[in-house]
Amino acid sequence: MSLEVPSGLPLNAHVPADSFYELLRSHSLQPRWELSEGSAQSLATPEATTVLALRYGDGVVMVGDRRATEGHSIAHRRIQKVYPADDYSAVAIAGTAGLAMEMVKLFQTELEHYEKLEGARLSLEGKANHLARMVRQQLPMAFQGLVVVPIFCGFDEIANEGRLYTYDVVGGRYEEEDFAASGSGGREAKAFLRSVYSEGASADDALRNAIAAITAAAEQDTATGGPDLRREIYPTAVVVNDSGYNAVDDAHVAEISQSVLEEQS
Repeated sequence: MSLEVPSGLPLNAHVPADSFYELLRSHSLQPRWELSEGSAQSLATPEATTVLALRYGDGVVMVGDRRATEGHSIAHRRIQKVYPADDYSAVAIAGTAGLAMEMVKLFQTELEHYEKLEGARLSLEGKANHLARMVRQQLPMAFQGLVVVPIFCGFDEIANEGRLYTYDVVGGRYEEEDFAASGSGGREAKAFLRSVYSEGASADDALRNAIAAITAAAEQDTATGGPDLRREIYPTAVVVNDSGYNAVDDAHVAEISQSVLEEQS
């Protein structure tokens, strides 16, 4: 990624008030990824694999495994795939890990920039739409094989409920009423969640089902990293509800993971 800094920027240049990305672009400072045609095929880029989210009675639970792969090899065992977008929303990444992480950082900055300028948080619908636009801006990279497919969730303070969104590679945005998964183990995770999902479940039940779904996906998909008791590597889990974004304590995730592994063995 290269940033170009032009000299002699006019002090009175027009800058859109509500978008940090547009502020950068107005001065030709936006991040640029430049690849010649076909060059992506020769790159060894770590892939972030399985993430999922499900709605429950008071909000949304989001979970991601910790493994990143390069081809058929494990590139990283402790990668983070679930991040706060702001105080009341979360985003999980699947696809080309480096691009996805940069997208999350820019998304976080966009939301913070808007809140500082406007004195209020962007609506959840607005956040979801903005992330769709960011995914769409990565379309040239997707044609090169460097794909980012996030999942987004948050607590809607107007509707007083948790909401969940998925995206496709061209920036299509879809609201899900129950659960969603993305990445190489997404199909297996959704198959598991389909058999256990209950919208009225408690946060603890939803969290247990989410971790169980990651574990089930890891049984079928070698790119997905399930709970590893020996190395003490466990999925990243968060809960988003009316109190905001809440990271689940590692010790609690470990306890649930051990119980799930005992049941599935």
